[in-house]
Amino acid sequence: MTATRDDVGRRLSVLHVTQPTEGGVARTVVDLVAAQVDAGWRVGVAAPEGGPLLAAAGARGAQIMSWSAGRAPDGRVPGEALALRRLVARFRPDVVHLHSSKSGLAGRLALRGRVPTIFQPHAWSFHAQRGVVAGLAVRWERAAARWTDMVVCVSEDERRQGAEIGVTATLRSLPNAVDLERLRPGDRDAARRQLGLADAPTVVTVGRLCRQKGQDLLLQAWPAVLAQLPQARLVLVGDGPDAAALRAWAPAGVLFAGQRSDVACWLAAADVVALPSRWEGMAFALLEAMAAARCVVATDVEGVREALGPGTTAVVVPEDPPALARALVDRLRDPRSAAEEGARARRRAERHHDLRAWSAAMLELTRGVAEGSRVAVS
Repeated sequence: MTATRDDVGRRLSVLHVTQPTEGGVARTVVDLVAAQVDAGWRVGVAAPEGGPLLAAAGARGAQIMSWSAGRAPDGRVPGEALALRRLVARFRPDVVHLHSSKSGLAGRLALRGRVPTIFQPHAWSFHAQRGVVAGLAVRWERAAARWTDMVVCVSEDERRQGAEIGVTATLRSLPNAVDLERLRPGDRDAARRQLGLADAPTVVTVGRLCRQKGQDLLLQAWPAVLAQLPQARLVLVGDGPDAAALRAWAPAGVLFAGQRSDVACWLAAADVVALPSRWEGMAFALLEAMAAARCVVATDVEGVREALGPGTTAVVVPEDPPALARALVDRLRDPRSAAEEGARARRRAERHHDLRAWSAAMLELTRGVAEGSRVAVS
C-alpha cells in the first residue's frame, strides 16, 4: 500500500508508545512503523532507551523519542505519565497507539481521551498478577475503557476475555502475523551444520526467559523425555530475568543459546518447537514455528488453538510437565507425523497470519480511529 493521504486528504500522524523494547511488542511496533511510513504517514515512537526498538524504528523512518518508563506499575507512574503527555504535545499526533499494559496505564492517565487512542494489550495485565493485584488490574482496564477509542487484541481469546471482564471500549481482534517471505521452511541438516549441532532428536523453544514463557515447566518435563530418548537435545533460545535460575538446575542435554538474531536457523534445526507458556495473547514464537513448517507442542493458552486451527493434537494442559513430556516424546519418535503437522502449520500460517494482510488491516483500523475528533494536548 503506497497511499500518502487519508480518506479526507490529510497526512496521518501516529505516535506509538511502548515500554517493552524487545520481543513481540517491539516487533509489532517496527512492523507498524514500516507499513505506516510506506503509506506516507508521519510516525513517531516513544520508548525507553536500550534494546533494539528505537534504532530499528528509526531505520524504518520513524521519529524516535526517549521515554523513561519502568516495567512495574509503581510510584513512578505519575512522572511517566507527565513525561509522556509532554511528548504527545510536542509530536501532535492524530492517533496515539499504546502498546502493552504499562504504556496503556501511563498513556491513558496522561491523555484521558484528549487524543484518539488505540490500546493494544499484547496479553492482558491481570494474567501476570495474582490475588488483590490481579483484581485491581481488572478494575483499571474497566475504568480506562472510557479513554480508549479501540482496543486491538492479538487473538480472539484476548478479545473475549476483555469483553468478559467488562471492558466497554470497542474491542477488535486482529491476530498477530509474521513475514512469510522471510520465514520459510528450512533444511534441518543444513541448519544443524551451520549451528554446529550434532544430529539428534531436537526440541527448540524460543522466548524471553521468564515465568510467563514457562521454560521452567519444560525443564521439569525434560528428564521424562530423556528417560525414553537419551540422545534428545533441548535448546532454549532467548534471555531474560530467569536465565541464571534456569541454568542452575537445568538437567543434562539442555543448551542455552542466549539471545539470537538467527532464530529462523534454530527453528529450522528443530524436530519439534515447544511453547510451554503460562499465558499469552498470541505468541510470535508460535507463528514463527508455523511459518518454518515445524511441528509445535504448546500449552493451551490464549491464541494457541486459534493459530494452530481445529483438530490439533499438539496442545497440552498448562503447567503439566508430564503431559508436555508425553507430547514431545510422541513427536520425536514419529518424525514423519511431526513433519506432516509442520506442513499443515505452514499452510495455516499462509492463510491466517500473513504480515502483508495484517499490515493492511492495521492501516484501515488506524484510519478509522483517526476519523474521530482531534483535540490538541497542551
